[in-house]
Amino acid sequence: MKAIRPRLRKVRILATLGPASSNADMIRDLYLAGADAFRLNMSHGSHEDHAANVAHIRALEKEYGRPTTILADLQGPKLRVGTFRDGSVELKVGATFVLDRDDTPGDVHRVALPHPEIHAALLPETRLLLDDGKIVLRVKSCGDGRIETRVEVGGTLSNRKGVNVPDVVVPMAALTEKDRRDLGFALTLGVDWVALSFVQRPEDLAEARRLMGGYGALMAKIEKPSAVQRLEEILEVADGVMVARGDLGVELPPEAVPPLQKHIVASARKLGRPVVVATQMLESMIKAPTPTRAEVSDVATAVYDGADAIMLSAETAAGDWPREAVAMMDSIARSVEGDPGYLDRLHFTETKPDATTADALAEASNSITRTANASAIVCFTSSGSTVRRVARERPTAPILALTPRADTARKMGLLWGVHAVRTKDIGSFEEMIGKARRMALRHKAAVAGDKIIVLAGVPFGTPGSTNVLHVATIRGDELKGRDE
Repeated sequence: MKAIRPRLRKVRILATLGPASSNADMIRDLYLAGADAFRLNMSHGSHEDHAANVAHIRALEKEYGRPTTILADLQGPKLRVGTFRDGSVELKVGATFVLDRDDTPGDVHRVALPHPEIHAALLPETRLLLDDGKIVLRVKSCGDGRIETRVEVGGTLSNRKGVNVPDVVVPMAALTEKDRRDLGFALTLGVDWVALSFVQRPEDLAEARRLMGGYGALMAKIEKPSAVQRLEEILEVADGVMVARGDLGVELPPEAVPPLQKHIVASARKLGRPVVVATQMLESMIKAPTPTRAEVSDVATAVYDGADAIMLSAETAAGDWPREAVAMMDSIARSVEGDPGYLDRLHFTETKPDATTADALAEASNSITRTANASAIVCFTSSGSTVRRVARERPTAPILALTPRADTARKMGLLWGVHAVRTKDIGSFEEMIGKARRMALRHKAAVAGDKIIVLAGVPFGTPGSTNVLHVATIRGDELKGRDE
């Protein structure tokens, strides 16, 4: 097993795999450049491609001895118009344009919209956004499989372009048949997180949760205005959320997205749900070896806001500079986290503890860390719930999460400030303190003479029983013990 220094960077980096990065050597390069987790985009690639990537990641995990997180991102429903007789049409502002259920190739007057759910949901004066919002239609009337619209923003519309419906909740399940097949396959691969697209309401998560059967963690992608309106409810039932700014930026005015991003990040942090900021973070690095200054500021803003993870999409999946994109994101994050005012900015968001012993101890660990200048917080955990509570506080010290369960260690790879280690369980208080000291030294989270905070639950190995907080001092002879 190769030794690799633990990353003390707090924010996690999630890298998407694709044609530019679907081989063992490139995945290793991305990992060594700073990728903490990998995303499988189920919208692209075959099941065989994804299985090969998972095998590469798990081999890398074994090689370096560090639990590595894999997220499978489901495609969700894709709403599209039909085809045109000449391949495309030019829609003029003010013209009438009809969308119907007739599969006959369209023209400048009409085209098929083969989604009965949209026909059922629309009302007069609601909008339809076509081709990523480049064309805007306003509904004049609808009924009997026919939607008559007025063109508000015109342009060229070609075959099978996408349709967004921002003003209403579309009565459509978040999971398609393809998604169900992909989800079942992803679970057989042992992925750690599943991201669900097209979430409009908390109920949309129920089927995916049932199909997952208690395995893995479920992330809701916030990409529709209807999801934003019910954000608190969605956060209550999801294990984490992703700010999917691509679709949000289509269905909402561009200037509305930055404050929404801050709102989603702050809301997720208050409930202790990991939050990923995604889409176009270093977009220019798809083709260029360096980002724009605006992109650097965008990434930095997400880090300052306290996002748990920041994501690269096409930059690593299909770009010309995948390893450079990861290295740049890592460099930006480290620079922000080195800012003396970074932690003060993080705590602009107040995270009030629930009236539980575990929450009280998590809050206390943050306070004691500051007062006693502790070098690390060591959490013994079975389910990961204690670690999530501690990470929510955004403490000054790194969080070393010790767990006997591989699945728990991997799921924690999207949590802010957490370095997860799989190790044997403990059976006594003395063993707990000794192991905490040794692991803090071994993983470079502390040196001899440092203080560490230790959190655990008694009886040991019982999920959700955190009730012990202990301050320990590292001795110089701690590494004589062995841990696996």
